[in-house]
Amino acid sequence: HVQLVESGGGTVQTGGSLRLSCAASGSTASRVCVAWFRQAPGKEREGVAHVIRDGRTGYADSMKGRVTISQDNAKNNVYLEMNSLVTDDTAMYSCAAKCAMVSGRPTGACTCWGQGTQVTVS
Repeated sequence: HVQLVESGGGTVQTGGSLRLSCAASGSTASRVCVAWFRQAPGKEREGVAHVIRDGRTGYADSMKGRVTISQDNAKNNVYLEMNSLVTDDTAMYSCAAKCAMVSGRPTGACTCWGQGTQVTVS
């Protein structure tokens, strides 16, 4: 089992930046891929970015070019650096692990989820 704890959310003005963190613990075998998802009120959850343990990364089109996902050397923390934020980026951001993969990308069918961190862009 994997425990995931997000932090770093908050309120930021349009054009601002935030850095989200996902602290992971537990089974390393279950943390081969860690992904960030977001869900805005009334909208479906969508993937934002993912990082594979070997360092490969992937980004969803919605935020491509404005986000960078990274992990620390110990692979215990995954970060999501977000820039040029707009109001449409307002959502609950959650990290997840043990996700079903399709074409090398994690789907929202994940076994392990953090509690989420709210990002509000005003």
